Amino acid sequence: MTVADPTLRVERSLHRGGARYVIGCDEVGRGAIAGPVAVGLSVVGVGIRKHPDGLRDSKMLSEKRREQLSPLAQQWSHFSAVGLASALEVDTIGIMAALALAGRRALVELHEAGVPIMESVVLLDGSHDWLTPGLTTPPVRTQVKADRDCASVAAASVIAKVHRDRIMIEADEAIPGYGWAGNKGYGSTEHYAAIDSLGASELHRQTWLHARSA
Repeated sequence: MTVADPTLRVERSLHRGGARYVIGCDEVGRGAIAGPVAVGLSVVGVGIRKHPDGLRDSKMLSEKRREQLSPLAQQWSHFSAVGLASALEVDTIGIMAALALAGRRALVELHEAGVPIMESVVLLDGSHDWLTPGLTTPPVRTQVKADRDCASVAAASVIAKVHRDRIMIEADEAIPGYGWAGNKGYGSTEHYAAIDSLGASELHRQTWLHARSA
């Protein structure tokens, strides 16, 4: 099945509505049993040029292609950022609050880089606004399948995915035996077998493992 390229149609509509910048937003790692959740942001202004060829939602790309596209997506964006919330924070405050926390951290990074957050609109993938509880501004516009259809959100998706994957790959050396480089913290059969053999590590979301065993 052929999938159409993402466009800037929604972003340009928001620009016409008065947004100085549109901040594409997507999360990575929500369904993992280990590692952080990551929220990526890609900022596009009125004069943004065409997105890099081949840009897609990160789930539609191979790992090699994501690695190739991530620096291009960062260069294309006027600004970009990734915020993280740790496995411990997921355990402590819950996944939705952890996503909001990671998003707030990414927005703070943009603010510190000089992005006028108050004059921007966040374009958030999905139908549920999990970001607003973590902040007071800027306004959030949800869009179903924005990671597929909106170039800024596709860019955010790729940037966040590569950033998080690299964290998990590095963890493979620091905390060996769990296959992080391959599973990236998701619950494969081999990953669960490693937990049964070695026990859980500090990277694991303990509440999620307890729910599995309950």
